[in-house]
Amino acid sequence: KTFPNLVTALRNSMLRTGVFKNEKTAEEQVVQVLNFDIHLTKDFRGKRYVERITECIPVEEKNEYTFDHRKEKTLEGKFDKFFDNATHYFEKITDRQLKIGDVVLENNVILAPMAGVTDMPFRLLCKEQGAGLLCMEMISAKAVYYKNKNTEALMEIHPDELPVSLQLFGSEPELMAEVAVQIADKPFAILDVNMGCPVPKVVNNREGSALMKAPKLAGEMINALSRATNKPVTVKIRKGFDENCVNAVELAKIAEANGAAAVAVHGRTREQYYSGKADWDIIRQVKEAVTIPVIGNGDIVDGVSAQRMLDETGCDGIMVGRAAQGNPWIFREINSYLDTGILPDRPSKREICETILRHAKLQRAYKGEYIAVREMRKHIAWYTTGLPHSAMLRRKINEIEHFSELIQQIRTIFEQNKGE
Repeated sequence: KTFPNLVTALRNSMLRTGVFKNEKTAEEQVVQVLNFDIHLTKDFRGKRYVERITECIPVEEKNEYTFDHRKEKTLEGKFDKFFDNATHYFEKITDRQLKIGDVVLENNVILAPMAGVTDMPFRLLCKEQGAGLLCMEMISAKAVYYKNKNTEALMEIHPDELPVSLQLFGSEPELMAEVAVQIADKPFAILDVNMGCPVPKVVNNREGSALMKAPKLAGEMINALSRATNKPVTVKIRKGFDENCVNAVELAKIAEANGAAAVAVHGRTREQYYSGKADWDIIRQVKEAVTIPVIGNGDIVDGVSAQRMLDETGCDGIMVGRAAQGNPWIFREINSYLDTGILPDRPSKREICETILRHAKLQRAYKGEYIAVREMRKHIAWYTTGLPHSAMLRRKINEIEHFSELIQQIRTIFEQNKGE
């Protein structure tokens, strides 16, 4: 776990202090350096890193660097500053690790659970872009208990996406506990309880955000789950059910008292759904009221808003939901900004196109051609928002029935966008 953090710290320092201009070149050089002597990652102190990096510099490629290779003192000064900054960045990245129970996350930026969105293919893309924890789509405890055939597929986890959080929704403590035992062998790291879903068919069953109105039952469920599993149990709640029932602080205290290892707070009530502005002050109040980690959720759309959420609420982690739709790069952006204060370039049209194609192929491998073609329609709409000809692409995609046509249409539209 140290190695990726060290690479990131060294890369960020190279970019900030001007040793390298290009992000890719910086990372390649860092990996090359550390591969020469991997045990160096165990001791970040000492200037052997600088010596290694100096050895790796191809002097003839002067255009890759901002310093003058012919001026030795300038070079030494740059590397002195580089090393000091690298130490700072490594410590900062390490500080952003988040511990939930006995699970240590590499960073504190989390993909929120979203029904119909955070399936395995999308989670893998977000993981590659730096998400510290991936939350699966919410799963009905009753469906698991009664062995619904469609639910097993929802619980599939790929080794490359770990760690993941599996989210259950329900309203019966004993049944929830039995399900926790039933799924214990699955490779999820954290078990989450959904107390935030605003959808009527869920709420009308006293599940999801309906539990905000039943704090005693909510506590019993958390307690039952905490006793039934040795994995950390977390809870996702809202500000309250409505403005007459704003009780996130009360629910968070109940969750902590009944064994929850962390609580995520969405700063909107159930009645707001996803409209209006999220109330970050309620997240601050929850953070001040409990000792377990608090994860803030709502209106995090980029690196700047992520930093502001952390500063204004004091929360331990941040959870990104709708802003990740069609935008897995948001995790790269947020991590870069939190670590360095630098916003990376947005993905090129080529990268967007390649990601859509890869997403589509993952969907086909995971769900088959028929479902993949139909589920990619919404994802393509999100990916291409704001791009020229995107409305035409969406119209055509909605009419396509075969995977080969889907791939061809994506390539065609991005080919048309090349010069725009």
